[in-house]
Amino acid sequence: MKKINFRAPFDVRRPVLPVMVLALTLGGCMVGPKYKTPTAPIPSAFKEAPPASFKEGDGWKTAQPGDQTIRGNWWELFGDSQLNTLEEQLTVGNQDLKAAEARYREARAMIKYNRAALFPTISTSPSITSERVSSNRPFFTTQPPPSGDFVLPFDLSYEVDLWGRVRRTVTAAREEAQATAADVETARLSLHAELAYDYFELRAADSQQRLLDDTVKAYTETLRLTTTRFEGGAAPKSDVAQAQTQLDTARVADTDIGVMRAQYEHAIAILLGKPPADFSLGPDPLNLQPPVIPIGVPAQLLERRPDIAAVERRMAEANEQIGIAKAAFYPTVTLGAAAGFEGSSILNWLNWPSRLWAIGPTLTQTLFDAGRRRATSDAAIAGYDAMVADYREAVLAAFQQVEDNLAAARILEQEGKQQKEAVDSAQESLQLFTNRYTGGVDTYLQVITAQTIALSNERNDVDILRRRMDASVLLIKALGGGWNVANLPKS
Repeated sequence: MKKINFRAPFDVRRPVLPVMVLALTLGGCMVGPKYKTPTAPIPSAFKEAPPASFKEGDGWKTAQPGDQTIRGNWWELFGDSQLNTLEEQLTVGNQDLKAAEARYREARAMIKYNRAALFPTISTSPSITSERVSSNRPFFTTQPPPSGDFVLPFDLSYEVDLWGRVRRTVTAAREEAQATAADVETARLSLHAELAYDYFELRAADSQQRLLDDTVKAYTETLRLTTTRFEGGAAPKSDVAQAQTQLDTARVADTDIGVMRAQYEHAIAILLGKPPADFSLGPDPLNLQPPVIPIGVPAQLLERRPDIAAVERRMAEANEQIGIAKAAFYPTVTLGAAAGFEGSSILNWLNWPSRLWAIGPTLTQTLFDAGRRRATSDAAIAGYDAMVADYREAVLAAFQQVEDNLAAARILEQEGKQQKEAVDSAQESLQLFTNRYTGGVDTYLQVITAQTIALSNERNDVDILRRRMDASVLLIKALGGGWNVANLPKS
């Protein structure tokens, strides 16, 4: 029977149990820094928040206890059933969102992968060997009989986590999964906001289209009037040419709106996960007003923004990497064991005398690596410092986005009221000049000028409403939508 030699780090006749107990006892130690969320600059109030002179109901709402955040599906604040339907379709059909969710599942799987290192690894490699030695070999005068070797070994290997390397690796994987979950929510918020933004842009294009359609009709009537006056000898031929030019210019602008509308319709189709050829939205001019948005206080922003939460979780992960790098300076203790059966034939392979075993710990310590571990540790510290800077920059960027859209919403609110007054004045002026021209008092040049001013003011009125709706969407996005850091998975 061929013998197999199992070498144990310690002679199995000596007591290895005390060594194993000591190693397991030390397994509760951890090296490296304990994570603490760094501070970030947080103002006491938003600079661009509406002053006390603004009344509730003008697009603003004073935050009350228990009512300081946007709740539920935030797009429902706009009260547009068509928008609600599209947002629901995006949730189930958007491909970018599906990709983000798949990356989250991947990150969760990595937790299980790293957690497996907390448990022993058991493997086996059965082998059956039949050997016949040549009679020409030295010391053999006759042909030796064939021999067999039947081995069924079981090997166990377990790294004692003395310095917390394995535990920190598991924690780092868990924090990366939480960061990836926050990435999913960031993508969800951004995609829903982009859909709402494109939707209001499309509806504003519908409003411009209706306005220009009406303008073309009005200019057609004006051309008929000037033609009649020319034929009656009350107006020169130049009036007819000017009226025709004005009508042609309006028709060009009316047609041009179709390009922008088609592009926004195509963009919405892609957001819903559909080919543009399979999607269409009927015309419906924008007739909504910006909703009332609860603003809250700046300190809440750190808990309401999923992108900030993602950076914070990766900052915690970078802290774990420092501990993992520090653990490399300490020795590694591995508990190894082997057991099984070995026989010379199938008949005596699995009987009790054929058993074999070996057990013992192994200690590994790197004595010289030319500064590799030190470089790894320095890189981990630098990586953490970079994440701290990224975190603080993300907080500052979030405050900027809120302030920008607060200012836009507040200023456009006032600008919209002023523009409506300008539209009324321009319409009155146009009517006066048209009457005076019909009565032969003024030239047609005054009518053309009044028409141009009136159309410009009406288009600007539509554009301001579009910008107000867009600012509302971007403000809700900057505030984090209806998300909260408490929604992150805990395990």
